[in-house]
Amino acid sequence: MTAAPPGPADSSGGTAPTSAIVTAALTLKPAPPEHFDLAFTATTQPCPWPKAYGGDLVAQAAAAAMRSVTDGKTLHSMHSYFLRPADIGAEVRYEVEVLRDGRGYSTRQVRGYQNGKVLYVCLANFAAGEPGSAFHAEFPADVPEPETLPGSAAYLADRTGGTMTDGSKAYWSGGRGFDMRHVPGPVYLTVDGARLPHQAVWVRPFDALRPVEGLTDAQRDLAALAYVCDYTVLEPVLRVLGLAWADPGLVTASLDHAMWFHRPAPAGDWLLYAQEAVAADAGRGLGSGRFFTRDHRHLATVVQEGMIRPA
Repeated sequence: MTAAPPGPADSSGGTAPTSAIVTAALTLKPAPPEHFDLAFTATTQPCPWPKAYGGDLVAQAAAAAMRSVTDGKTLHSMHSYFLRPADIGAEVRYEVEVLRDGRGYSTRQVRGYQNGKVLYVCLANFAAGEPGSAFHAEFPADVPEPETLPGSAAYLADRTGGTMTDGSKAYWSGGRGFDMRHVPGPVYLTVDGARLPHQAVWVRPFDALRPVEGLTDAQRDLAALAYVCDYTVLEPVLRVLGLAWADPGLVTASLDHAMWFHRPAPAGDWLLYAQEAVAADAGRGLGSGRFFTRDHRHLATVVQEGMIRPA
């Protein structure tokens, strides 16, 4: 299993949380293609669940697609399906098919393979960009500043319950590479706050993102946004249904995912991830989210459907 390198020592003598797990996930190795035009391998990162984190696959596929486009175009959208669970700490092979290279737009298909089977597929589109009018969604009103909110570690420090183990508590607290601060409150053990169909999460890497071979800093930051988006996008659905991650018997899985990148995505400062539940029925829930900078610029939009199976 490939683990993230340790972070700097904290004041208590332990290890401080680090964003190294993010850049470790984004690190690809070129491989001879077996099916399409280019291929890379990457490793899913440690987590305390039976299957790998879905954001690993989205971000790694984004990185593979970006490495196949060499004329300066920028990734502007991805549309993904999760077909099978991925093994944790294991290699995934990403095969990239060059579908089109035009003057203004380019399109790629990426398939992820593990154990000889396709487990993930996406289409990714790239744009050269051109002058045009601008508009963006409004920043949510009355959201507290992140410095006034507890991080996951502080929130969970004296709490226990449900299916939470020492491993899952450590992972939620500092193992995901990003500091996450919920408004109104997390849904780790219980639904903290009203059962409303919306929430917001401030996110920021625990420390500066490291360089990633084969990606520019701007591409790395975009892929990091694709990585972190999957952690919480279904939480508004859980919230409105009165479900928490640690509820005994709760099973969730990502089914499909779409993401649009509207503007460059600097990942080093706090970003607000404003989310809402769109629908829930028949064992599935649809959540959406928008990423904003602190100065209210709308960076990206996410829509994801997941399986939600209570006990």
